[in-house]
Amino acid sequence: MKTTTRTTRTRSGVGVYLLNRAMPHLPPWLGMAGVGVAGSGAHLMWAESAAAGVGLTLSAVALTGATWWAGRETSAQRRLHSAITVAAGSAWMTGAALAGPLSGILPDTYLMGGAVLALSWNVRMALRSTESGAATGSGDKGLLEKVGLAKAMIGRTEVEPNRVTAKIALEGGEQTTDDVAKALVRIASALDLPQSAVRFQPDPDSARRGELVIVPKDMLTEVQEYDGPSLPGGSITDPLILGRYDDGSPLMVWLPGDPAVGRNANHFLIAGGTGSGKGDAALNLQTEILSRRDVIMWLSDPKAFQDFRPLLPAYDWAVEGGAGTEAMVEALQQVIPARTGWLGKHSYRQWSVQAAEKQTDPAHSCRPDRTACGCPGMPYMVAWMEEAANTLRALGDDAFTGIAQEARSAGCSFFVSLQRPSYDQMSTSTRASLPAVIALGCDPRDEGFSLPESVIDQGAHPGAWGNRKPGYCYAVAGGIDPDRYASPGRTRQFTPRAVSIMETLAQWAVRNGAKADPITSKAAAAVAGRAYTDRARTDEQEQTGMPEQDDDMMTGQALDPEDAAMDPEQDLPAAEQGDDTPLFGTDTGHKPTPEEARELFARALDQFETAGQMVVGPKDFMDWCDANGYSRPWVSARLRDAAAEGRLQPTNQTGRWRIVPALTPA
Repeated sequence: MKTTTRTTRTRSGVGVYLLNRAMPHLPPWLGMAGVGVAGSGAHLMWAESAAAGVGLTLSAVALTGATWWAGRETSAQRRLHSAITVAAGSAWMTGAALAGPLSGILPDTYLMGGAVLALSWNVRMALRSTESGAATGSGDKGLLEKVGLAKAMIGRTEVEPNRVTAKIALEGGEQTTDDVAKALVRIASALDLPQSAVRFQPDPDSARRGELVIVPKDMLTEVQEYDGPSLPGGSITDPLILGRYDDGSPLMVWLPGDPAVGRNANHFLIAGGTGSGKGDAALNLQTEILSRRDVIMWLSDPKAFQDFRPLLPAYDWAVEGGAGTEAMVEALQQVIPARTGWLGKHSYRQWSVQAAEKQTDPAHSCRPDRTACGCPGMPYMVAWMEEAANTLRALGDDAFTGIAQEARSAGCSFFVSLQRPSYDQMSTSTRASLPAVIALGCDPRDEGFSLPESVIDQGAHPGAWGNRKPGYCYAVAGGIDPDRYASPGRTRQFTPRAVSIMETLAQWAVRNGAKADPITSKAAAAVAGRAYTDRARTDEQEQTGMPEQDDDMMTGQALDPEDAAMDPEQDLPAAEQGDDTPLFGTDTGHKPTPEEARELFARALDQFETAGQMVVGPKDFMDWCDANGYSRPWVSARLRDAAAEGRLQPTNQTGRWRIVPALTPA
């Protein structure tokens, strides 16, 4: 009994399944049966009526024309198929009404022709279901109609975990990929998704084809805390992992070029408004860079290393804003050609891992006889300008132009970080030399300053985040699949727990990281002098909070031998009569001769150099002028004289001069 019942239910279930599968294919056959019934009935009514024959013929023509007109919004194939079907059915019905459904060839035509037409519609439906999926023919088409893309056709669809990719073809001659880009926000609205969840990747070989990508679930809402560098001790040629994309895959960027894959070295613009997570993005990048064995890094930070202080020992050179940054910019302009010259002499068309090692390969020898030269290697270099808007205001909007244009050939990546990379802050030449970008949340009006227009057209809109989603970003750079440009990612978050990791990383870099090569050190010292050669002692004082002291004070010796017998614990003697009498009277004193004045000026330059301020101008001599009674025009004239003597060199900024340092050990 139970077996019979189970068998009956199974058969019933199979029958229901087959019926459900067959129902979508029944309408053409029902239509064929309806035409046969209608033709037989019409014959009983109008078999002997000539007027009815004329009316039926005109009706068939009119119905066929109406079908052709109604199909103008569909594809050309569907329009033609519908018109042929209606014309054939109307013609058979007219013949059956006048001559009878069983006369002549009408029965054979009905059975064979009607079956062929019904089957053709079944085949069409099956092909459409196979190509686009069962739901594509209805739901997706209805969606496209809602957003103004009714004539677009959905093709092959790939469904992955949290990602749907659908081929889309637009109506030729009437629609382009620009129409899809404009409709993305409406598609997101129709699907009740955020704007960043829908993007479009146009086919570079077609103006009407592309891929529509939908990511239904934002996997970036969960914060990922920083837990250390991805590849400690690895090479800078390996990818730097900053976080993850919204589908869970890692967010990676590359710095050096790789001719094997056709990738050039990358310079980066990091842009994001206040509260967008720009500091965390910088820390992700810098900790990845400083954890590699074959790279050195220079940092300029006008915010006094507010975010980067735990990493301070790891930098080859770190300066705050102002004079220190001026010196670093000037040094970069000399270091880059020096590094390029070394790479060229050693037969490197661009920097590679071999360039960072001792040169034992005859193929990379600088000797004329092409035997191994044994020269020390040259590590990769990263120059980072944090809060660059301050530097650009001080040095001019083209301060970085030459560096950005020439650094790639020198084995150097250049980073510029600022909130709003508008063209009134940065020259167009510099901006064009920074094609790689990490764009965080910003004001909607500033999107075009951060991302290329083509990426925005694909659906990237950092303005939709503002400062509400810290760490959300778009990455556009060589090495990244262009299909990923419009995919949002999120950087890892640095919490107080990350401080100890950064301090440990900095100590590892001091012990195991690369050191500046002789070529880079010599070129930097030739420009920056003690500002570069004494950087290690300055960094140590920065870490310990110890004020700078002279060597005599460090050894405990008095500055003046006459003070050796003084007891520092004894009180000063009381004031006596005559202590307030001017020592040299009340006259104006001795006026220095021109030779003495030039000597005083030379000493002032020496004092600036000793203090590490290697870029000066008339405004830096204001206190000196007041103390010695000289005017600003006189100082300007002395600056020009010093430049003629080779003690100064002009910079790119009007009125600013670079001190040519005395010979100092590198």
